[in-house]
Amino acid sequence: MAFPWSRSSWTTKDVAQDVKYPDPAHLQRVLSKIETLPPLVTPSEIERLRHQLSLVQDNKAFILHAGDCAESFDACTKENITAKIGLILSFSLILIWGARLPVIRIGRIAGQYAKPRSSGFENIGNRQVLSFRGDNVNGLDPDDRTPDPERLLSAYFYSTATLNHIRALLTSGFASLHFHHPRDWSLTHVRSPALRSQYERISSSLSDALDFTSTVGAGDGQPYETGGGRGVLGEVDFYTSHEGLMLPYEQALTRLLPIPHLLRPATPEIETPKAFYNTSAHFLWIGDRTRQLTGAHVEYFRGVRNPIGIKVGPSMQNSELVELLDIINPNKEQGRVTLITRYGAAKIDAHLTSHIVAVQHSGHPVAWICDPMHGNTQTSASGLKTRQFSDIISELTACLHIHAVANSVLGGVSLEFTGELNDEGFSVTECLGGSMELSEEELGLRYQTFCDPRLNFEQSLDLAFLVSNHLKEIRQGSSDAKHRDILLSELGGRKTN
Repeated sequence: MAFPWSRSSWTTKDVAQDVKYPDPAHLQRVLSKIETLPPLVTPSEIERLRHQLSLVQDNKAFILHAGDCAESFDACTKENITAKIGLILSFSLILIWGARLPVIRIGRIAGQYAKPRSSGFENIGNRQVLSFRGDNVNGLDPDDRTPDPERLLSAYFYSTATLNHIRALLTSGFASLHFHHPRDWSLTHVRSPALRSQYERISSSLSDALDFTSTVGAGDGQPYETGGGRGVLGEVDFYTSHEGLMLPYEQALTRLLPIPHLLRPATPEIETPKAFYNTSAHFLWIGDRTRQLTGAHVEYFRGVRNPIGIKVGPSMQNSELVELLDIINPNKEQGRVTLITRYGAAKIDAHLTSHIVAVQHSGHPVAWICDPMHGNTQTSASGLKTRQFSDIISELTACLHIHAVANSVLGGVSLEFTGELNDEGFSVTECLGGSMELSEEELGLRYQTFCDPRLNFEQSLDLAFLVSNHLKEIRQGSSDAKHRDILLSELGGRKTN
């Protein structure tokens, strides 16, 4: 039997990735202030996401979870936020074309400021300093590594500013398709003629479909700015997410609130049902380093009503996964748990099938999504962290194949990408390969991440076209793998039988 849960019951457990503050009283003053500040998200939005994730479990929707590995305070600008949201919208548009399913857009944004580390210290030159733990803990500068509670307060306000700009964009016509029409996508970066031909074929089909919707009246009419509505195609849901790493911060934003769809007039006999919501984000996940069954993070997350993601890697035992599901979702509620697999291209074949079978036998309803990024990080000859695009698509295509063989369904992808451009209009250069054939010698041109390497705009579209084409083949029951094989071979992925 589970022990009673409270917002602070996690403090009785061992805390993985704990941060030691030199002045605990200062930390408590900051947390007390955060507890008085308004929620960033609402229970109604959280419940809407839970419902939509239940559709994913029934293969009626698809998840796009994407954004930075870790946000920085300095990157909280109009240009960066707009570029990220624009790329997520473009990517989701391509997926919708192929899958003919609603796409649930969840950004790694407006709160993804902390990062787990394998060691509490790192060597910089001839110095040993505390590891950089993200902007909400300490600074990237080696002389600014002392954890500062004021950074938690800054994280709240930077998250608020980011979310405010996202809401402003999406409620003022930014999602309208004319901002992200396929005809505006330049394909000049695609070096392979065969691959460019495939992209042009997909883009042309998508453009024709959008033109048709506009012709029959489903597109925008009078502009929003002059009194028109946003239109069916201009309305999108967008949700925020982050890894729930900093439990004191998460506790401060956890509120006991009425469950919206169960509201009814309160009487002395019938009390309005309430639940604890984490109001810092719509969706939070437990990382591979903090999923200990008896640890503080699992204890905290079992008690909040938000939908929860769980990272599943090669070290996860089948029995451990089922027990974790029993703790987080004892009543086996739909839409509650999303499993985010991250094995690496070389390890997925050895682990995913057994995890799928274990969950199927347990009877737990879950949404499966593939993170093909974190298991495929490597170090270049120059010392920069990078990822091979071919490894990313190899893990993703293997994941699709394994789910199909196991009579399961891959319900989404979790990606680290960015639409950021430098002052000259060029994308970042952090991951190798893709249709632009980025080489190791070119990594240093625009290497901007301070955390893990991200796909740039062009590489992200590569992945979107590949996944969309695969989902289209499944939907149509196509046995002709010609187009998929061209995409795979030109992008460097391995074929599945």
